[in-house]
Amino acid sequence: MMLADWKQWERQYQKKTNQMDFTSEMESVELTTFLCTENPTPRWKREKYLKEILEQKDYKWRKSFFFLFQSSLINSDIIFVKLHAPWEVLGRYAEQMNVRMPFRRKIYYLPRRYKFMSRIDKQISSFRRWLPKKPMRLDKETLPDLEENDCYTAPFSQQRIHHFIIHNKDTFFNNATRSRIVHHILQRIKYEEGKNKIGLNRLLTNGSYEAAFPLHEGSYRSKNSIRTHGAVNHRHLLYECWASWGVWYKYQPLDLVRRYFGEKIGLYFAWLGWYTGMLFPAAFIGLFVFLYGVITLDHCQVSKEVCQATDIIMCPVCDKYCPFMRLSDSCVYAKVTHLFDNGATVFFAVFMAVWATVFLEFWKRRRAVIAYDWDLIDWEEEEEEIRPQFEAKYSKKERMNPISGKPEPYQAFADKCSRLIVSASGIFFMICVVIAAVFGIVIYRVVTVSTFAAFKWALIRNNSQVATTGTAVCINFCIIMLLNVLYEKVALLLTNLEQPRTESEWENSFTLKMFLFQFVNLNSSTFYIAFFLGRFTGHPGAYLRLINRWRLEECHPSGCLIDLCMQMGIIMVLKQTWNNFMELGYPLIQNWWTRRKVRQERGPERKLSFPQWEKDYNLQPMNAYGLFDEYLEMILQFGFTTIFVAAFPLAPLLALLNNIIEIRLDAYKFVTQWRRPLASRAKDIGIWYGILEGIGILSVITNAFVIAITSDFIPRLVYAYKYGPCAGQGEAGQKCMVGYVNASLSVFRISDFENRSEPESDGSEFSGTPLKYCRYRDYRDPPHSLVPYGYTLQFWHVLAARLAFIIVFEHLVFCIKHLISYLIPDLPKDLRDRMRREKYLIQEMMYEAELERLQKERKERKKNGKAHHNEWP
Repeated sequence: MMLADWKQWERQYQKKTNQMDFTSEMESVELTTFLCTENPTPRWKREKYLKEILEQKDYKWRKSFFFLFQSSLINSDIIFVKLHAPWEVLGRYAEQMNVRMPFRRKIYYLPRRYKFMSRIDKQISSFRRWLPKKPMRLDKETLPDLEENDCYTAPFSQQRIHHFIIHNKDTFFNNATRSRIVHHILQRIKYEEGKNKIGLNRLLTNGSYEAAFPLHEGSYRSKNSIRTHGAVNHRHLLYECWASWGVWYKYQPLDLVRRYFGEKIGLYFAWLGWYTGMLFPAAFIGLFVFLYGVITLDHCQVSKEVCQATDIIMCPVCDKYCPFMRLSDSCVYAKVTHLFDNGATVFFAVFMAVWATVFLEFWKRRRAVIAYDWDLIDWEEEEEEIRPQFEAKYSKKERMNPISGKPEPYQAFADKCSRLIVSASGIFFMICVVIAAVFGIVIYRVVTVSTFAAFKWALIRNNSQVATTGTAVCINFCIIMLLNVLYEKVALLLTNLEQPRTESEWENSFTLKMFLFQFVNLNSSTFYIAFFLGRFTGHPGAYLRLINRWRLEECHPSGCLIDLCMQMGIIMVLKQTWNNFMELGYPLIQNWWTRRKVRQERGPERKLSFPQWEKDYNLQPMNAYGLFDEYLEMILQFGFTTIFVAAFPLAPLLALLNNIIEIRLDAYKFVTQWRRPLASRAKDIGIWYGILEGIGILSVITNAFVIAITSDFIPRLVYAYKYGPCAGQGEAGQKCMVGYVNASLSVFRISDFENRSEPESDGSEFSGTPLKYCRYRDYRDPPHSLVPYGYTLQFWHVLAARLAFIIVFEHLVFCIKHLISYLIPDLPKDLRDRMRREKYLIQEMMYEAELERLQKERKERKKNGKAHHNEWP
């Protein structure tokens, strides 16, 4: 259908419905824009769909939607269909959707204070006058007065329209509410006979329309300064006060974000800001733990002994090609390990477990305040409509809804269980794929350690284990990114197979699957390094082998913690760098390429003449899954920050630096690089909160095992109190650690090597004669004992101490977490009082408003001379 045909169709239906024509200069954000492709197949579907839209009239059957058709200035095959909903349509559907609108200004109640408290407040206020103003607060003069935040609200009703504050009908429903109402209508219009022929999303999927989106409020840039001339529109104001990199240290204008993008996006940025703010104490303590390791490095007895152990020769860490090495060669790694594994590590692990609980508990309080200010307290999920796909699939089976009393589509229990079983099987299979990938990385590590040991370059040959770990981490990161693409398609397939009833159920199911996939994918190698690397290798002369061929990898002579630190540091930095590039760099490149093609085809002088819908069309669409990618990135980062924080105390600091950039990056992306997303409501962050709680519980367990198993904290403690110079004296200082390194190493006779494990070198380069003995990390008897290479008593003492520490640490931390959860209420006391008072005042105001209306009608009737009897009041 060409543009002329669209114009003829437009004139025909405007005449039929007696509508007023409006010009192409209308660029109001209330318009929902469809992009029609020049595809002849769905032409009749588009016509039928638009005709059905015109039938969505108000109860007086007078007015319907307004249409305007406009050809693209860039591509004539694309036709924009701009849709405008008048007041009558908005009012009708706002009443059906229970949209809450302001009807009376809030009256704040100040409780009576005692004279002593009043005097203290006056003294504090006088002291604050001498302090500088808070630099992180935005200038209130630049922000608009959003009156809906200072008004009591109630579900909109046309019969009680006189109760609501209506200064101008054109601005009574804000832009986010307008687009939400229009999208609600478009999603429920049937364009063809059939079970699945319903809704705008179906037309977008089958190619009838190319896109549908609300428009931005003009340009985000202005020639004039916002301080002298003010903001041109809300988009410009958001860019200057929120998305600009120059305001990275200021608070976010959350009320304005909510007004422009809706409550769901506003809650995401509120949570991200709260999470970033809570990272400050965690990052500070983590940096303190690291600096404590730097300060005490010269006083660490273990590091001194490792650096001075020139006469201790360590056994090769791989077959044949790995040489003997002095323990002093690992001096640098021992010092680096002390930076992360020191006396403050246990304290920091307990602190982070408590911090995770405090973060979640105080977020519940913060969310309650935001929900009250944004009028989300009484908004419930049961108001959500059934998904059109679910309704079309199960339209033949209906049952009575116990709440509404109306028939609705019903999914049989057997059908639901069978779909859930298939979905769970798919999840299990994909997790097995992840484990298989980790198994491949393990094989790579055990194979390449010998290759790097025989390398020509001395730098790599002498650091074969570090080279193996570094390359394995990089390969693991590439596998993670490749599998993420596969996981998204599998999760989408399994979620659609389950046929969730509502959109929130679909979103929760998809979110849980994607989180499980990506969490296992991202952390499986980390769990292997933390709890399995070097734990089941056997001992020299009796090594355990993979498929009876490859010798399992051992830890570095300085311990396994350095491998875990490298794994976390590289993955965390690469993941955050890649995510930031994909979030901002990719849209920037795409938009730049689009503008370049436009300049080549139309010339640079035509750039400013484009209407708003043309500019928005050239922007990138928002992700198909909404805020899923943004939340998932932060939740996975939260896992890195808490789960293995005992091994990498700098993780909160890296997360803080990334999040400071992430807030402005996401804001810049939403305001400048993406089409305006559809505004939607949400009461909280949904299933993500439960996932955060699960990560908090898992972090306690993993940190307990990291301290007890991966680090050398417990073996050192056992040696200091039981086997060291201070044994039986109740001391554990650095002087008590004298001789620890020698006590933690066992002796092996070189002649007991297996043929395939025997090194090529005989070790004569160390003393001029072939070596007879070498040392390895373990607690085993010497070869000349009654039971050669059997476990010593010290091994069993260390094992018992490790198990005892895990039990005590977990119970102690969990008790502290539950105590904090109990002591911190979900609702602040002042908010609870305000909510109760508001409920009381709303009842009084509704009564007074109705009484005032009746009295006004009574006066008008008396004035007109009409008699009336038995009238109340």
